[in-house]
Amino acid sequence: MARSGAVWGIDIGNCALKALRCRRHEKDDNKLVVEAFDFIEYPKILTQPEADREALVAEAVATFVSRNEIAGDRVALSVPGQSGLSRFIKLPPVEAKKIPDMVKYEAKGQIPFALEDVVWDYQQLAGSQDDGYALDPEIGLFAMKRDQVHRAIQPLTEAGLEVDCIQLAPLAIYNYACFDRMNNMEDAPPFDPADPPKSLLVLSFGTETTDLVITNGYRVWQRNIPIGGSHFTRALTKELQLTFTKAEHLKRNATKAEDPRALFQAMRPVFSDLVAEIQRSIGFFMNNNKNAEIGDIVALGNPMRLPGLQRFLAQNLDQEVILLEEFPGLLGGSVTAAPQFQSNHLSFAEAYGLCVQGLGLGQLQTNLLPEEIVTERLIKGKKPWTVAAAAVLMLGFTVNYYSHYATYATADVKDSGMSQAISKASSVESKANNFSSEHSSLVAKYDELKEIRSSLRSNDDGRVLWLELLKAIKSALPQDPRPAEERKMTALDVRERPELHIETLDCEYFQDVGTWYTSVERSVKEASKIKSFDNTPAPAAGEEAAEGDEAPTADEAAPATPEDAELAEQDAADQETLAEDTLEDLGQGEGEAEFVPPTGEGWIIQITGYHFHNSDINNPSEFEERGLAEAGQFVRQTLIKNLREGSVMLPTRDGEMKEYSMEKLGIQIPVMISNYRPVQVTYDPNAADAEEAQRNWSAYQQGNAEGGLGGLGGFNGRTPAGGANATVSTPPPEHWKLRKYEFEVQFIWQPQPRSERDNDPQESVSDDMLP
Repeated sequence: MARSGAVWGIDIGNCALKALRCRRHEKDDNKLVVEAFDFIEYPKILTQPEADREALVAEAVATFVSRNEIAGDRVALSVPGQSGLSRFIKLPPVEAKKIPDMVKYEAKGQIPFALEDVVWDYQQLAGSQDDGYALDPEIGLFAMKRDQVHRAIQPLTEAGLEVDCIQLAPLAIYNYACFDRMNNMEDAPPFDPADPPKSLLVLSFGTETTDLVITNGYRVWQRNIPIGGSHFTRALTKELQLTFTKAEHLKRNATKAEDPRALFQAMRPVFSDLVAEIQRSIGFFMNNNKNAEIGDIVALGNPMRLPGLQRFLAQNLDQEVILLEEFPGLLGGSVTAAPQFQSNHLSFAEAYGLCVQGLGLGQLQTNLLPEEIVTERLIKGKKPWTVAAAAVLMLGFTVNYYSHYATYATADVKDSGMSQAISKASSVESKANNFSSEHSSLVAKYDELKEIRSSLRSNDDGRVLWLELLKAIKSALPQDPRPAEERKMTALDVRERPELHIETLDCEYFQDVGTWYTSVERSVKEASKIKSFDNTPAPAAGEEAAEGDEAPTADEAAPATPEDAELAEQDAADQETLAEDTLEDLGQGEGEAEFVPPTGEGWIIQITGYHFHNSDINNPSEFEERGLAEAGQFVRQTLIKNLREGSVMLPTRDGEMKEYSMEKLGIQIPVMISNYRPVQVTYDPNAADAEEAQRNWSAYQQGNAEGGLGGLGGFNGRTPAGGANATVSTPPPEHWKLRKYEFEVQFIWQPQPRSERDNDPQESVSDDMLP
């Protein structure tokens, strides 16, 4: 059915059904034209104990449908704010295209139900964009349980109405406020969080609750206060011992009561509770929005007709409370001038806001209508066209069939020799079917043999996979090209050796290596963060170590010196380059195509080690000359580069040596996950390990303390020259000052057996293997 361009905004409250039919103004986009309205009051308030809510609502909807023309109009429905959930989330600066994924992640944490059990939607309320990035975006997240949504639209569905939009009542009030009170934000300046415009406070009083909405147009904050018009009625029934019906009538006609003073005295506690809740809500909002300032206060809803309520609110809030006489943005002529509309115009704000959204003019366009309903209606709308297309297609097939049949009927099969041709064709077809069946049988046998062959090959290839990996890692490690006899046992020679010392080699199996990549991606973003290392100062020059001090081990931190400070400054200056190098390791450097994360099962291999291939901080020229060619850069230029671009000689299944690239072996994405600084260590070249260095140092201390043969008799137990009575101090162990860099490298290994990486062209079974 063709759309009329008009929208019905329907507000099903606890006291009455309110509806407005609006369409856009032909010339002014900031005006709506009211074409019809309806106000249907229930015989009983829905919250009364004896009231049948479903029946009363169904009766009101049926009455509404019977006396209004709705065909072709869009329908927008509001639901109470307490039926749904509203959350306002501030996200960090992020790429605009990633906002949906981040919101979905936040929704899982913010919504206390499984996402499949709720209908939810979101919209960005504030924030700016710069070069594809959203800066300080604020997201409005709104949700409602799926079963509550279906209960809300059930009365309209049973009456034959199709709801196009479902919105929470406070958000409908927000759309009304922006459109009617703020000229729909036309010509509004860009939002400045440091100097926001004044906020409008809207109090929408209902039967059971009051919706408090605070907005400056750019952002919105709302709270549902559990006090409404019926609370005044209940106060009267309690204090004056009246029935609910009599108390409601007395409340609506308070000025005509015999004793109005007693009446207001009975309702005073409700007045006080209401003002206290409003003040508490405003205080909470101001505490969380330091730069906000409340401007006008607007009150809506029929409970505001209660005498004295407007004045009481103004006195206690220390600000004028505006009671609207009309809606400036609503043009209706005779419709809005109708007595029933005039006497109840304060209760039409929600329906007004629904019409604004339904016509595409609302600042907030979220919709809680379930997707399955939208899909079902879309299919239903396409059905007539589908049936028509199918009918045309069948007609075409029919015409085509009869044309071919007519041509065939003109041929005399018996007399023209076509009988022999048809018989021969049938014979050929039979042979072709036999050959096809035989081919299928042979293919099945081939597949069976191929499976057996693959199983045998995998057993054979699987034995050498880990050996091949170890050899590949070894080939990727930098080697000192000099023979062992040409190497010198000096600190300078050790620093010059292009060697990496591997301490551990670990592995872990992953069902999906993409999980590992996610963790690496997070670490890349934090690549510029440096782990701190404490430097323990050594004794000053000329001071001896105190008795009982332990000898420094090879891993002990170096003394804090001016050179250390220079080194720390240099390291800090190199961090930006270090982060860029890490991105390059992942193939995500500037100008690279977008990296596609790997998937599938595989192993994550971790190599932990260190190297001394670093400059001497006591030699400024050497330190300045090397720069980034040491520390982590040395690992990248050797191990990581070789794991990415290198190759290794391995035997094939035939025993011949063949060169394979690391990628061919299944090695991918080598990346250094550590981000340490080189530290100065004291290294004992005569010690096999740290424990032996400790023993040498203890021997030196004890020799100095006891002297001569009275202690250990000299270093390494040798008797000093001069006899047994000579007193000689033990010579100190030789110590080198080296800069040690520790690293951790990880990469993906998805093993490629020899049969697969060789890409053997003889993948078919030989003739003698076939039956």
